[in-house]
Amino acid sequence: MSELQFPSKILENAVNEFSKLPGIGRKTALRLALHILKQDKESVDSFANAITTLRDEIKYCKNCYNISDSDTCSICSNPRRDHSLVCIVENVRDVMAIENTHQYQGIYHVLGGLISPMDGTGPDDLTIAPLEEKLRKGEIKEIIFALSTTMEGDTTNFYLYRKFQSYPVKFTTIARGVAIGDELEYADEVTLGRSLVDRLPFDKNAL
Repeated sequence: MSELQFPSKILENAVNEFSKLPGIGRKTALRLALHILKQDKESVDSFANAITTLRDEIKYCKNCYNISDSDTCSICSNPRRDHSLVCIVENVRDVMAIENTHQYQGIYHVLGGLISPMDGTGPDDLTIAPLEEKLRKGEIKEIIFALSTTMEGDTTNFYLYRKFQSYPVKFTTIARGVAIGDELEYADEVTLGRSLVDRLPFDKNAL
């Protein structure tokens, strides 16, 4: 495939930046850049401001590590949520997927990844220590493992179960209505919601 030839270095720089986004090739990046050029200045300024604000002002909840506009996210600050029930997820997208089911009334803990020796990700790279601190304080009665049903997800589930099994906590896992090998964020809302409602006791035989 021949390299794109640009009539403007400014346009080329914009395409280069767009193409750094996940799933965006250079041809798609060119279409996006040309689309921006067609917009009025107010629209472009609003777009640019939203990106800058996202990067500069977004926070991570001090309790669960979900994305938030303030130090404590709207879920953790909601007194109607069951704060003794904690759903462990890999990332913010999984929180959004579960919230869209309207089936869960507990809170979350976002690990920020999965244990994956192949990718160089170990337990110390995840937000495991703050979760254990909550267990020490006796704040948690049940932990729901809601990680993707992949090898990395199951490895992380088992590591956490072994690490925390001495605490007086009930361990459950979402029902395997989510297919083996599926990423949680791509599960449909009905299946994901039912998996939460029909969650199972977690032990080494659940893997």
